[in-house]
Amino acid sequence: MMSPLIKAAHRTALVLLLLIATGAAQAQHVQEPAYQEKLQHLLSDKTPVIDVPQLAKEPKVVLLDARSKEEYDVSHIAKARRVGYDDFDIAKVKDLPKDAAIVVYCSVGYRSERVTEKLLKAGYTSVRNLYGGIFEWVNTGHAVVDDVGKPTNRIHTYNKNWSRWALKGEKVH
Repeated sequence: MMSPLIKAAHRTALVLLLLIATGAAQAQHVQEPAYQEKLQHLLSDKTPVIDVPQLAKEPKVVLLDARSKEEYDVSHIAKARRVGYDDFDIAKVKDLPKDAAIVVYCSVGYRSERVTEKLLKAGYTSVRNLYGGIFEWVNTGHAVVDDVGKPTNRIHTYNKNWSRWALKGEKVH
């Protein structure tokens, strides 16, 4: 039988392990808990996702930007192709093989999730939504480029309300 002191030490060790594990899982995202809650509310768990650290390790992925032309022109992830959201048409990706590794992104992931769903429905088999979108990309220190491909620190924040989630860069809306 364990003494009360040993039981307490085991509980403390377990709590510390849980805190460390939770911290490690959250370390991938620089956003505050309110942002994470908003994303969990906005995004379903029905589409595959990829986070920024995973994407940064995958150089052979096709990036599709689901934002408006105005947002894309301010800044986008280098080599991303704008496919839009309101004006999305599956014909914009007809040149891509159905098994191409595709990652779709927008500001935070809502619009890109809808485009991801359309691509999956059209038979694309390796499509993922970028969790946290371009905001998470920039907030974790990754570069973006403008409409002529030059590095920029500007980030289109969709509107004034959403700009609070862009923690880095010059906000444009």
